Amino acid sequence: MAIGKQEALELLQSDDLVGIGMAAHQLRLKKNDPRVATYQIDRNINYTNFCTEYCSFCAFYRPLGAKDGYILSFETIYQKIDEMLELGGTGILLQGGLHPDLQIGYYENLLRSLKSRYPQVHLHCFSAPEILCIAEVSELSLRDTIQRLKDAGLDSIPGGGAEILDDEIRGKIARLKCTSDEWEEVHRIAHALGLRTTATMMFGCGEELRHRVNHLDRIRRIQEDTGGFTAFIPWIFAAENTALGKKVQETTAVDYLKTLAVSRLYLDNVEHIQSSWLTPGIKVCQIGLQFGADDVGSILIEENVVFAAGVKRRTNEAELQRIITDAGFIPAQRDTLYRTRTLKPLPELQATA
Repeated sequence: MAIGKQEALELLQSDDLVGIGMAAHQLRLKKNDPRVATYQIDRNINYTNFCTEYCSFCAFYRPLGAKDGYILSFETIYQKIDEMLELGGTGILLQGGLHPDLQIGYYENLLRSLKSRYPQVHLHCFSAPEILCIAEVSELSLRDTIQRLKDAGLDSIPGGGAEILDDEIRGKIARLKCTSDEWEEVHRIAHALGLRTTATMMFGCGEELRHRVNHLDRIRRIQEDTGGFTAFIPWIFAAENTALGKKVQETTAVDYLKTLAVSRLYLDNVEHIQSSWLTPGIKVCQIGLQFGADDVGSILIEENVVFAAGVKRRTNEAELQRIITDAGFIPAQRDTLYRTRTLKPLPELQATA
């Protein structure tokens, strides 16, 4: 039985880190294959860094007209996908800034060209704020926008742009960005049209613990109605080089692990919980496999948004396999929809598989 909002808040306030982690781990073992932890090989491609939202937590965006602003050519995107495929990748996460001059036709042409050239590649593209921008610029309804993107080749939608789904916080850190209800509407429509999406939470950005609980509750309510979320991915705000970073305290590993565990306990209707290595670090990510997570995310061949905020960490398939193995699990590569390839356990693990 899922925990309630008050219990979630009390757990986040508690000092019993080990007890919370153990409870989350037991639920994870029941929900997911207890032998296996998964990872993905994909590539983040940021097709433009021009953006009109000016979020205080972002060091990646550039205002229109900036000399270091860009829109990637289709050929450059092709080259990035070719490099990803050489590493055994299965999909791309295509996101960018909110560009006021790119209408629906640009995105349809891009998706069709990618699906035609790479029919085997899963196209996980465009966060809710981007889709809202496309609809507004193109003078289309949200449903028509998402349907047209799907018809052009969109396979699923990432959970980016959620940050904290509580407008009290959104008004302070991203006042020009979409509201919590608008983010929710994009995902509900996508689910109704047969697209799976992910849900994310960026915390440590000045919110209170009650705001995190409100975020989790919104995700759970959406999932109860639609069942369309494949996974929940909580991660820590990267503060360096951002205006917001000067105003908030750094989030600790203990806070990350506790929030990860409470996410598993609260979101009992979401199948997968991902432990992040990019902002907390690879070791904390590994510990997260004992705090409710069943997945360690992607090798992130390329990552520009958090990199711009001072996070320079990189990893590779061998390292993700190692941390999974050392945590006592069999590593399995998955795709964006969490379909795993044939397991190839290491020799010392075969006896227990």
